Amino acid sequence: MDTYHINKGIGRTVEFKGLKAQYLFIFVGGLLGVLISVMIMYMIGVNTYLCLILGGFISGLLIWQTFALNGKYGEHGLMKLGARRRHPKYIISRKSIYRYLKANSKKECV
Repeated sequence: MDTYHINKGIGRTVEFKGLKAQYLFIFVGGLLGVLISVMIMYMIGVNTYLCLILGGFISGLLIWQTFALNGKYGEHGLMKLGARRRHPKYIISRKSIYRYLKANSKKECV
């Protein structure tokens, strides 16, 4: 009889060195952007040491900030934060109370 191995990681989030979900994409995209910007600065003719120092500083800042966000908000925290910002703080109703009562009394009659 054949035996099949079941992947126990199905349905779990992607994780790399503690970074989960969207933080991993922010991390990889940011490092790729820093690499491309350093290459463009080098091809333009900016000093090599300045390119390396600037690239190292920005990538270090990106790594630190990404891990800080991951620790602060958790796996789904950035999505929840974005949804909370789009949610209205309060709902304004400009109808008078009489119109609400009048509308409800018509529904009851029918």
